[in-house]
Amino acid sequence: MPNPNRGSCGFQSNEFEQEYERPSKSAMKRQMNELQKLGEQLVAEPRDRVKRVPMPEEVRDAILMCQTITNHEGRRRQLQYVGKMMRTLDEEEVAVIQRTIDSWKGTSKAEAAALHALERRRDKLLADDKALTDLLAEHPELDVQHLRTLIRNARREQAENKPPKAYREIFQILKELGKPQGAATDDEEPGEDESDE
Repeated sequence: MPNPNRGSCGFQSNEFEQEYERPSKSAMKRQMNELQKLGEQLVAEPRDRVKRVPMPEEVRDAILMCQTITNHEGRRRQLQYVGKMMRTLDEEEVAVIQRTIDSWKGTSKAEAAALHALERRRDKLLADDKALTDLLAEHPELDVQHLRTLIRNARREQAENKPPKAYREIFQILKELGKPQGAATDDEEPGEDESDE
């Protein structure tokens, strides 16, 4: 039976609907947890990486401070503070941070595809001598004699189940060819393996 006094309080039905336009408590909690995890990911990264992430200075300072704390309880509290600071960011700032972290993972589809293409090219070099001719046509600056020696050694390594030193060196040469001129890696310079022969 309908309540005759229902509309007499002055409430209209659309006032109640407006109240539920904001996110529910559980949605807000999920969002807070995601931001907390994002902050924890940043804390786990090296300091120099964190310093390059575009974010407000006070958020960066909270993350860098957390990295220096070794006491378990102190670190836990600082992580909570990092989460609180992360909640002050707007959606665009959070999206930029997330894209930056994703780019660090090294598992982006483009990077993985590029590495697989290099592996296929190396395998072609070992399987077919014409592949070397094609490579030299594209990159005439390559040392032909050195490449032939590496290919011969890599074939021998595979046949004799030896460690794949030449096989890896071919990959590094192909990888260097794909880089812009003058960009060398910090961890491995081209030709680094030659010194231990």
